[in-house]
Amino acid sequence: MASILFENGVFLEAQSFGAEGVVVGEAVFNTAMSGYEEIISDPSYYGQFVVFSAPEVGIVGVNRQDYESSSCCLGVLVRHTPTRYSNFRAQESLGAWLQARGVLGICGVDTRALVGMLRDEGAMQAAISSTPVEKSVLAKILHNAPPLRDINVIPMVSNKATPPTQGRYNFDILDYQPSERAQAIIGVLDFGVKRSILRHLSAVGLGVRLYGHESKAGALLEDYKRGEIKGVLLSNGPGDPLKLKEATVQIARLVEARVPLCGICLGHQLLSLAHGYSTYKLKFGHHGSNHPVLNHATGRIEISAQNHNYCVPESITRIATITHTNLFDGTIEGLAYHNHPILSVQHHPEAGPGPSDGNYIFQEFARLVLAN
Repeated sequence: MASILFENGVFLEAQSFGAEGVVVGEAVFNTAMSGYEEIISDPSYYGQFVVFSAPEVGIVGVNRQDYESSSCCLGVLVRHTPTRYSNFRAQESLGAWLQARGVLGICGVDTRALVGMLRDEGAMQAAISSTPVEKSVLAKILHNAPPLRDINVIPMVSNKATPPTQGRYNFDILDYQPSERAQAIIGVLDFGVKRSILRHLSAVGLGVRLYGHESKAGALLEDYKRGEIKGVLLSNGPGDPLKLKEATVQIARLVEARVPLCGICLGHQLLSLAHGYSTYKLKFGHHGSNHPVLNHATGRIEISAQNHNYCVPESITRIATITHTNLFDGTIEGLAYHNHPILSVQHHPEAGPGPSDGNYIFQEFARLVLAN
């Protein structure tokens, strides 16, 4: 048996099928119907519990090819997980995978009710134990734990070393093979980058040099001036962008130097901060692979993959044009800056999991890089 206590006082008992322990984190819900492996291994979920709205999670097991990174969320809450998995690509069960990586797995809870609660009251802190614990004990643990918004979790998910431009480098549990016919090399400022982003960059002819989150603008600008990189992509990542004050300063220097830039999710938010505009937290965030986004240039509605808790303000339209809008709540999903070679999107054009509607963003960035 497992015990769960949310900060609003809701106390639940359930079953455990993952790692053992007592963990405190932020609970959010995800509306995707598939792709649980990619969701759980998305670094942007670091420090969070993912409540899956899909009723069955774990049916096809897990396999190495679908991992997005070596980072994981704190835990998953699901309605039901099967005792057996079945897929020709599967290498082990979801439960065994969670246990090996120290991730809590909780099942036997009414996830529809939890989704409704988080939708109405907003994302909230929760304390979860894989074994039975009294509510008063969990309450004390929950009270003493700092909220996720007060923690800079980027060092937990970012690669610190800059690997060589050529050849294969070890990206923890995954390998990334740069394009052999790269038209240009770009820097990726890593705040918790997903493998799918690197793969899509390679697909549009952009090789990658990875820079850790603590990299200084001076180092990137030296590489840019020498022609070793032709632009910089600011990756996705977890937590509150306002905690990344030093990174914001460094990005502002790249903006000032007119380096071609592309921001995805957290990178999109950091570009706003680097231009002097703040960010704000959404009530329960956007998490899923079925969010409609309006592309203002084409008038088309694109279905997008999303995973963020923060957003940029409408006031940023003083210096940028809105390119994409979320049709659920009208928030900004994409920007093109007026006087700089910069584009950014709040959603995930690489999906992983999700639809391929936004893949063209990487082509647009490639054109931006090659035109400068």
